[in-house]
Order: sequence, then structure tokens, then C-alpha cells
Amino acid sequence: MTGSQKVLDYLNFLLGGELAARDQYFIHSEMYAEWHYGKLFDRINHEMEDETLHAQAIIRRILMLGGTPKMSVNDIKVGSSVPEMLQFDLDLEYQVQQDLKEGIALCEEEHDYVTRDILVEQLKDTEEDHAHWLEQQLRLIDMIGLPNYLQSQMGEISPNLA
Repeated sequence: MTGSQKVLDYLNFLLGGELAARDQYFIHSEMYAEWHYGKLFDRINHEMEDETLHAQAIIRRILMLGGTPKMSVNDIKVGSSVPEMLQFDLDLEYQVQQDLKEGIALCEEEHDYVTRDILVEQLKDTEEDHAHWLEQQLRLIDMIGLPNYLQSQMGEISPNLA
């Protein structure tokens, strides 16, 4: 099946964002593990897995539409403190949300409703799970203070994950 070149190009653009999100979550999860913030490690490691699944769905759609996935990763921002890491991750999720919305509109223009539905599902996950959780964490830091928040995030790292 041959897809719209505009959609294929945009899917490759989105793929770069998903790969960047995966890599940013990966480094941040490893930093949380090193600092013994087991709860943050578990959640961010889970987010890394979600981003990998998003990238996989985009790759599969590109291939189905007759394109070639471009594995170029967009820039990532590695934080040096927990609040900075959470904020960088949230900023990335906001950018992904905007990019997905533009992709959804393009798919509608190109009458590619199957790709549109894939992107709508990713947008839902990004808004309702990823971004919302990060917003909650930053709000918690403001409400209870950073030392209390960090103490609440301590915990063991699963042996098979560390």
C-alpha cells in the first residue's frame, strides 16, 4: 500500500520525537535508579517503554504505507535535578502533543484516517497519562516541598530492572 508522501514525511518527523522521548526517559530513569528514587525509576522506566511502543507503531505504519523509517533522534534534554528532569520531560510531552495534533490534522487533509486514529490514541496516552502524571509531580513538589517529595520517591529498584 502506498501512502501519502506528506503523511510518510510527517510520520518520520514524529518518529524522531518518540525516539527522543524514549532516550530522554531512559537516561532519566537510570539517574533515578542511581539516586535510589525507586518510585521515580519505575514510573519513568514505564514511560520509556510506552515511548518505545509509540515509536514501534509509527515504524509499522511507515512500513505498511511503503515508506522507510528514518531513525533520526531529535534533541534530548538531560536534567541535573529531579525537578529539572520532570520539567524537561513535561516540556517534551507538550511538544509531542502539539506535533501529534498537527499530524492528526494532516492525516485528515490527506484522508488517511487509519494513521489519524493511531495518532489520536498516542495523543490520548500523551495527554492523559504522561503529561498529566508529570504535571502532578511538579504540583506535588510545590505543595509539599522538594525534600518531602524526594523522600516519598525513595524505594528499591527491582533487581531485574536495575
